[in-house]
Amino acid sequence: MTGPNEGAFDALRGQLRDAAATFADGPDALQDILLGIVDDVDRAAREPLEIFPVCHHSPASAIAMARRLRVKQPKVVYLELCEDMAPLLSELRNCTLPVAVQAFASEIDGFPIEWAPLSVVAPITEASAEYQAIAYALDTPGVELVLVDRSSDHVYQWEPRGAGAAEPADADAPAEEESALHGDAIGLEIGDLRPRFAELEEHLLRHGRVRHWSEWWHQYVELPLGDCDHDTYRQVMVLIGSLFRRLAPGDPQRVRVDEDRERYMWTRMREHLTATGTDPADCLYVCGAFHAAARVAEFGVDGTDTFEIGPRTATTWQHGLIPSSHAAIEAQFGLAAGSVSIAATVWAKNLKRTGVQPFRLTGQAGAKKAAKPRKGTTTPPPAAAAVVPNPPAGDRLSGFLGRPPVLDRLDEDELLGWSVEVVRAARRNGYLASTADAIAVFETSILLAGMRDRAKPTPYDFQDAAVTCIEKDVVPGRRDVRRLVEIMMGGDRIGKVGYDALPPLARDVHDRLAPLGLNLEQRGVRRALLDIAARPELERCSDVLWMLRYLMPPGTARPIMGERRLGERPIQESWDLALGTQQRALIELGYEGVSIEQVLEQRLRRVAYGPHATAASVLEAVEDATLYLRGGRLAEELGLRALEVLATERSVDGAPEVLRRVRRLLAYYRTKEPVLPTWIESFVRTGYAHYCTLLPTAFTDENAGVRQVAAMLGFLFGMESLALSLGCDRTQLELAVAQSHPEEPAKVALLWAAQVQSGRLSRADLRLRCDELLGNPLVLPAYPQYLSGFVHALEPVPGLTDFVVEAVSNAFARLPDPVLLPWLPTLIGTLRSGGAELAPLLIREAGRIFPGRLAALDTWVPPWQAQPGPQAPPAGGRSRGGGPGLALLATHPATCDAMAGLLGCDDPWTPADVGSPAAALIERHPATATALAALLAHA
Repeated sequence: MTGPNEGAFDALRGQLRDAAATFADGPDALQDILLGIVDDVDRAAREPLEIFPVCHHSPASAIAMARRLRVKQPKVVYLELCEDMAPLLSELRNCTLPVAVQAFASEIDGFPIEWAPLSVVAPITEASAEYQAIAYALDTPGVELVLVDRSSDHVYQWEPRGAGAAEPADADAPAEEESALHGDAIGLEIGDLRPRFAELEEHLLRHGRVRHWSEWWHQYVELPLGDCDHDTYRQVMVLIGSLFRRLAPGDPQRVRVDEDRERYMWTRMREHLTATGTDPADCLYVCGAFHAAARVAEFGVDGTDTFEIGPRTATTWQHGLIPSSHAAIEAQFGLAAGSVSIAATVWAKNLKRTGVQPFRLTGQAGAKKAAKPRKGTTTPPPAAAAVVPNPPAGDRLSGFLGRPPVLDRLDEDELLGWSVEVVRAARRNGYLASTADAIAVFETSILLAGMRDRAKPTPYDFQDAAVTCIEKDVVPGRRDVRRLVEIMMGGDRIGKVGYDALPPLARDVHDRLAPLGLNLEQRGVRRALLDIAARPELERCSDVLWMLRYLMPPGTARPIMGERRLGERPIQESWDLALGTQQRALIELGYEGVSIEQVLEQRLRRVAYGPHATAASVLEAVEDATLYLRGGRLAEELGLRALEVLATERSVDGAPEVLRRVRRLLAYYRTKEPVLPTWIESFVRTGYAHYCTLLPTAFTDENAGVRQVAAMLGFLFGMESLALSLGCDRTQLELAVAQSHPEEPAKVALLWAAQVQSGRLSRADLRLRCDELLGNPLVLPAYPQYLSGFVHALEPVPGLTDFVVEAVSNAFARLPDPVLLPWLPTLIGTLRSGGAELAPLLIREAGRIFPGRLAALDTWVPPWQAQPGPQAPPAGGRSRGGGPGLALLATHPATCDAMAGLLGCDDPWTPADVGSPAAALIERHPATATALAALLAHA
């Protein structure tokens, strides 16, 4: 390409060729690099479509952009940003910057499943060139804003399949709440300008006498370019981008992605120019300085090749705005802590110093009112004025590179103000700082700047000086001195998405919580008090809060008082709400549906129909649907799904959870519904047959624990009456118990308890077996395991509570200490893992059996060791006296007379010493009474 600017850099080429020959003792790669850089600058300067190179979140780039837009007034602005994010940019006026434009996909199609959810964010601050371009294009009539970078879908398409969905976080990034506002999203930098050659960055930092890249950029690029003219700014930025590009190591994957992005953007721009017929001279291309020095064949409006853009996948993307912060931007892009805040401060100072009028979106939330232009400043021409032509620029690099650095005069008033302010902040945070420390910080800042060849201390020099003079071995408060300086320099500004820019779900949540009378859009924790008994309309707010607690991250909605259980209605509740702090999570929740009920239903279905669904997890979903969505159709559907999952399970790991949730649901339906739902009847019937089938195997399976087998027996015995009424056969249970032959001591004890419950083993026989175990020295070390089994047996057979107390007492009385003491932790762990159901049973039974006073303990005899009383009359007759019960009835006959009246019996009372016909009948035929007495004795 030739033109009036041809040969403008010949003199610079000659100087660099001579320098390369001098320093490298002859032509070599150095000459090729230096001359290639000049060629890149020359090519970008001669391009008919003006290229505006920027660096992300750079005040110098923002100032230069504002100036250029006022002068050139382009009709089309091409911006390096994902093309699918364009519809969201108009909503920026409803937000308080910084915010991030986000593309989000929870259900993916065409990507590895482990990448889900997919998230791409592009942070935007006011002190950035991209915001200036967006504000100019959106608020200027007749100006079109075109996003030309690859779509969010292509961002992940071009990710290597072996990599994760997001880049790893910087290990040195602050682990604070504000730095995690972007989550694990992939960040898009409009102007990523940092050396990709580690040795080059190390060399620049060492010779620049700075600690990190952000400080080097501030000192050697931001400050010199702050007052440069447009042509000098463009050429210097392209030079830097070309230098970093040519010295980058040959990472094939990264180089391929960068070049494909450049091909993509130039293809999109040429397609737009062809479709609209726009003159390239009326356009402005805003991109990173790295891409401004592109060397692909598609570069320029007269590019030779055409890049074939592949189709997007079937993934459905949702778009929105989320709050961002300076700390989040620094953490995501590996910037030094406080660098974005310092950039915002420099941006404000540059506006005052230069008098440049920045662009702001009309009605921008959180923006200060534009100051009136100072006298002597030029009023920018209106948007309808003629476009100022862009004359070809000559060589501005030679003059910029050849002139000595401009030494800024030391602003003693500013530095003194910083020193006094940091000492004041340190005292407020517990440091014993004084006026002497302020003087020391002032002098040390100047000293450090001089040691680093700077005439004026930078904010980084001041920060180092403050840490040196004030910081102690132990931080007395929450913040150290370095953090205090960051706050003083502007702090971590946190953005907020306005109500009008929120998705429908988020707006619906705020509307439904409006009766609380709280500003929930503000960051921080808000205490909400709900007196539902006095204000019944607050019950709907309670429903919303409980659903938010289920769906949102911990701490978003935290109940202080009140709980939600099946069958209970709230009376009073107290909540700590942090919706403003968790605004990003609420916005991402809005990508899943238009109401929280819809999102909750989708998530419950996802749990129930997921590949890892179990009967316990599906029953939990049924309970949550009943608890939060009032059951109904969804609970019925999920209940049938639980029945399907249970029938296909071959493991009993979830038996305890299944038993607990089925009991709770049965108790709820029995009190709230006239009849049990069909699905739970089928579940009980199927579960009874299912666990009967698995019981013999579970007793012998080493992978099935005692707790799981006890839960199976608890289901079988606890649901037996309902199952039999629904058509099940008790023979199934009897056969399952008869076919069980465990070997583990704990499971043997469980089997004995099951035999007692089913009537196959009497208590006397069970007591005899335990005595035999205690009398066998070979089995004695395993006796604690039998006791653990008996403790677990309280779940299916709670009637054995007194026997378990007896067995534990005998163990403490007869076991030797070497066996007893190691078992005590096992006993405590068993009682703790068994939950609140087992321990109260044992404690209550022990309190009933043991004496209540210490003095009575010496003479106390356990009931199971007490001597039997006088024997009853021999078989064939009973005492004619009838016992104390008959005397009590004769003394107080009113109850019996009333019952006799109901039955139509008017026989008179018989004296106690006269045998009644009923007594005579029992004496002649005692078999029935004897059998009943035996049955009651074994119960």
